[in-house]
Amino acid sequence: MFAPLQNDTFLRACWRQATDHTPVWLMRQAGRYLPEYLATRARAGSFMGLATNVDHATEVTLQPLERFPLDAAILFSDILTVPDAMGLGLSFEAGEGPRFARPLRDEAAILALEVPDMDKLRYVFDAVASIRRALAGRVPLIGFSGSPWTLACYMVEGAGSSDYRQVKTLLYSRPDLMQRLLAVNADAVAAYLNAQIEAGAQAVMIFDSWGGVLADGAFQDFSLASTARVLRQLRRDGPDGQPVPRIVFTKGGGQWLEDMRALDCEVLGLDWTVNLGRARALISEGRQAKALQGNLDPNVLFAPPAQIEQEVAKLLQSFGAPHRDPLNPGPTHIFNLGHGISQFTPPDHVAALVEAVHAQSRQLRALRA
Repeated sequence: MFAPLQNDTFLRACWRQATDHTPVWLMRQAGRYLPEYLATRARAGSFMGLATNVDHATEVTLQPLERFPLDAAILFSDILTVPDAMGLGLSFEAGEGPRFARPLRDEAAILALEVPDMDKLRYVFDAVASIRRALAGRVPLIGFSGSPWTLACYMVEGAGSSDYRQVKTLLYSRPDLMQRLLAVNADAVAAYLNAQIEAGAQAVMIFDSWGGVLADGAFQDFSLASTARVLRQLRRDGPDGQPVPRIVFTKGGGQWLEDMRALDCEVLGLDWTVNLGRARALISEGRQAKALQGNLDPNVLFAPPAQIEQEVAKLLQSFGAPHRDPLNPGPTHIFNLGHGISQFTPPDHVAALVEAVHAQSRQLRALRA
C-alpha cells in the first residue's frame, strides 16, 4: 500500500477535470541538466548501471522534485529497455546515444522475435514501487515506454538515424515483416506498461518519438495502428482500484491530430509545432475529447527568465480560458515541453518556468472566477 496522494492536479487534468492551476512536469526532467544527476551517474559508472539500480533510479527520479514544485514525477528509465530484454544488447556510449549490438536486419531475426519474459525487466518494476514509496504521496508517478514504431526504428537501425534508411527499406519492401515486428513490440509494450501499473505507476505514457518521420498513410498503418494495439491491452485501474490515465505523444505528429483523436487514451502530447488553441478546438471538445499536454519549445529555456515568463504567458493564452466547471469534464491542459529538456538547460531557468506556469495559470483562473 502507498501513501495517499497529496497533489492530484496532474491526474485531475488528465481526466479533464477542473484544477486550481495548470499542472506542469517536463519530459526528461530527471536527467543531465542537473548536477546532482551527473554525480549519481558517476557513482553508478554508466547509464545502464544507473537505470538498472533501484536505489539510483529512485534517487534521480526524485532529484528534480527536490528543486522544483513539479506536479508529477516520471520514472527514470529508458525507452529501449524492452528490446534490450529481447536480447538485442543495449549499450550507451558517451556522446553517441543508445546502440544495439544485434540489430534486426533479416527475416529470420524478426520471425524469431518474441515478447520477452517480464522478469528480465524486474528492475524497472522494483524501481516503480520504490519511487512510489519514496514519493510518499507528494505527486503522482508516471510510467512509460517507447511506442512500437519508435522501438522498431532503433531495433532495425541499431542506433539513432538521420534518414531511417534501414527501417523504411524494411517497411516498404516487406510490410508484412514490419507488421510482424510491430505486433510483437505492441504486445511487449502493453505487458511492460501493465507491469508498471501493477507496481504502482499512476499514469502511463507512450513516446512515439519517431512517428513524425513517416509519410502520411504509413503513419496511420504502422505507427498509429500499433499504438492503438497497445492501448487496447492496457489495464484501466491500478492495484489500488484507482483509474490510470494513458498519454500518447507523437513528435512531429501535429498533422494527424484528427486521426489520433480516435485513440483510446485520455491525453495527447503535442510538440512545439502545434498551436494549442487549434488543437483544443479540434480534439478537446465533444466526443472522444482528450486533455492536451505540451508544448513549449525546449530551447525557450535558454532565454532569460523574463522571456521564459513571456513565452509561458503566450502558451497559456493560446490554450485559452481554463476549464472551471467543478461538476463536468472540459478542456484541460498539462504544461510540458514539446520534447525532452536539453542537458544544457540552466536549472534556475527551469525554476522560473515552473513558477511562471503556476502563478500565471492561477491568475487566469482568478480573473475568470
